[in-house]
Amino acid sequence: MKRYEVRLAGLGGQGLILGGLILAEAVSVYGGKNAVQTQAYAPLARGAPSKSDIVISDEEIDFPKVENPDLFLAMAQEAYDKYIGSVKQDGIIIVDSNHVSAEGGKIIRLPLSEIAREATGKDISATIVALGAIARLTNIVRKEDLLKAVEEKVPQGTVKTNLQAVEAGFISAESGACPPKKE
Repeated sequence: MKRYEVRLAGLGGQGLILGGLILAEAVSVYGGKNAVQTQAYAPLARGAPSKSDIVISDEEIDFPKVENPDLFLAMAQEAYDKYIGSVKQDGIIIVDSNHVSAEGGKIIRLPLSEIAREATGKDISATIVALGAIARLTNIVRKEDLLKAVEEKVPQGTVKTNLQAVEAGFISAESGACPPKKE
């Protein structure tokens, strides 16, 4: 993998910054690749636009910014509308179908918030559910590495719930709720 760009985008309060930190740690600390995570958010406004960008590579990363994501996760309509134009032509697009109305055949629509509510009782874990689906749908992160990073990064007292969220996302992607993993 020369360079793989990931953008997780939505609204503040959806856990996107934490999700990006977890993904970066999973692929770098546990997966042995290089990773750089950057973020943009409005810290004083819950519900304001938020994004977490991750660059992953087997080689040294000389430019830390994501310009044309290979993988784009949209957790809110505003994020989808703002960033969809930057995704690579053959990029993977995953949307939370509970909050994003998206057209086109290449889009993977998952009811991430609904899956989170069913698995954990909390909408806030929808981004962690999405990370589980990403692990199943791509080769960028192994599920075992993701689970280790979740254990390290989430607040104490929420580890079990977040591990359940990863499993729910992985199973939802595996069960045919979306296309099979690209090899």
